[in-house]
Amino acid sequence: MAHVLVAEKIAEAGLQLLRDAGHDVEVRLKLAPDELLEAVAETNAIIIRSSTRITNEVVNAAPNLVAVGRAGVGLDNVDVPAATARGVMVINAPQSNVLSAAEHTMALLLAQARNVPQAHAALKEGRWERSKWTGVEVADKVLGIVGLGRIGTLVAERARAFGMELLAFDPFVPEEKARALNVQIVGLDELVVRSDFMTLHLAKTPETIGLVNADLLAKAKPTLRVINVARGGIINEADLAAAVANGTIAGASIDVFASEPTTESPLFDLESVVVTPHLGASTAEAQDKAGVTIAEQLELALAGDFVPFAVNVSATPANDTMRPFIPLCEELGARFAALVKPLPQHVEVEFIGEIAQFDNQLASLSVVKGLLGAVGGDPVSYVNAFDVAKERGVSIRTISTPQAQDHVNVVAIAGGGHNVNGTVTSGSGSLRLVGIDGHSLDLPLAENTLVVRNSDRPGMIGHVTATLGEAGINIDDMAVGQSDAGPALMAIITDQPVLPDLIHSITEADGIESAACL
Repeated sequence: MAHVLVAEKIAEAGLQLLRDAGHDVEVRLKLAPDELLEAVAETNAIIIRSSTRITNEVVNAAPNLVAVGRAGVGLDNVDVPAATARGVMVINAPQSNVLSAAEHTMALLLAQARNVPQAHAALKEGRWERSKWTGVEVADKVLGIVGLGRIGTLVAERARAFGMELLAFDPFVPEEKARALNVQIVGLDELVVRSDFMTLHLAKTPETIGLVNADLLAKAKPTLRVINVARGGIINEADLAAAVANGTIAGASIDVFASEPTTESPLFDLESVVVTPHLGASTAEAQDKAGVTIAEQLELALAGDFVPFAVNVSATPANDTMRPFIPLCEELGARFAALVKPLPQHVEVEFIGEIAQFDNQLASLSVVKGLLGAVGGDPVSYVNAFDVAKERGVSIRTISTPQAQDHVNVVAIAGGGHNVNGTVTSGSGSLRLVGIDGHSLDLPLAENTLVVRNSDRPGMIGHVTATLGEAGINIDDMAVGQSDAGPALMAIITDQPVLPDLIHSITEADGIESAACL
């Protein structure tokens, strides 16, 4: 059972999911910074939205922290490098609010085109100003979309239904995708020059801060209207206000600001500017999706599994063929660490057979996670496994060998004169140990496995099994490794751990070279 601190409100369905999984869920909203530091001391996971700041100080105050879950998309309020350095997974819910953000973009675009908020306010204040708030049609107008990701794509689809001509600036989008959306890819300057409306769908990064500024806006035609439902800071608000005020552009609709919450901006005094208080994801559906999604992802993190929406894990989800091998890789890594003490400086991970043709980054991470997690020290996760290996002076080399021999697919770990091989049985999906130090065998990967090296002569198996029996330890399965040369090897699965004193009794016999529990 893990302790989950919920620092901001999420959907009850998400909380219940975590409770049903057996976790202790503590909801403490609106914590002051010093209260947050106290609250995280014993927590394993934190759920936040956009208000709570997870700083380096907070991360260091939580020695048991496994993951930070942001029920939303942006991570401006999370010190991701600090979390990564500690092996803490940072997770968001990138798909939870895409539809809501796209719809809010269209709402602000239409509000800007037809002056809906201004006319509404005037009429409620007793002024019938029909001629003052004459708008423009969006049909046949040019929409420039800056960032053609998930939200930008949804906006493009909706704008096309309104009869708009579509341009986009996105250096990372293939031409094929743009053509399928009837979108023309252009440079940013050309987009600004040609557009009547411009929507922003970018992450806030050092490269995008202040992207829309006085220099860029000076290239626009006076009919341009700017809509931002992405992130505050991408637009220089003072430059935008000046461009609207002096007629360089026609107007703007802004949902996000450089500093939030805020009730002051040079934009607020301009009649042709529409503003909302960061409502892009504020729909009941998006809130529910975000809460449930982040709970599902945290449950994976707390179980030690790969988390698809972790932003600081340098691996992509495994495909259907590779997926069963991920737990095998972690188990093999742990068994190799038990077999080879101390860890060698150089470890090779080989993927043999059909699996050799697929992306093995997650599988390699799993090997290292199991390898280093078994030897103790700082927590090792998918986030920091390679970094911890580097710190401990262990280099990891990955090899892909398409030609298999005894099995269709094998994962082999080697180093320091030792090796461990494993596979996954097709159909049942059971994890199998198929090789140790050059000896072929076939056993389930079980919790208690005793590996004994001995002289190849009669009586060795009898001595080991009798010693175990006298100690009241039952043998669940056993295999004798085959090898062309060197000592014989037996691997025995027992119903309970074989303790060091008993291992010592086994190795005292003449002909027993070594014994170890994997």
